[in-house]
Amino acid sequence: MNIKPLADRVLIKPAAAEEKTVSGIIIPDTAKEKPLKGEVVAVGGGTKDEEMVLKTGDQVLYGKYAGTEIELDSDKYLIMRQSDVLAIL
Repeated sequence: MNIKPLADRVLIKPAAAEEKTVSGIIIPDTAKEKPLKGEVVAVGGGTKDEEMVLKTGDQVLYGKYAGTEIELDSDKYLIMRQSDVLAIL
């Protein structure tokens, strides 16, 4: 990976959205809900006021509208502040 987040930002690869419901109905792309969990791929160094708690490989939950979507090598990622992450799983 050739991207390094700055300060208290983290790069997250969102988990894949659900393809089917329990009853086996296939959900079209337009109706899929965005996943609210993912894996931390890269972390910044933190700031003098806020130590970096997250580390690469952590599974995390984040807010529905948190972060900025970016695309690298045809993969989608989210970059957000550490404070936008709600929990580590």
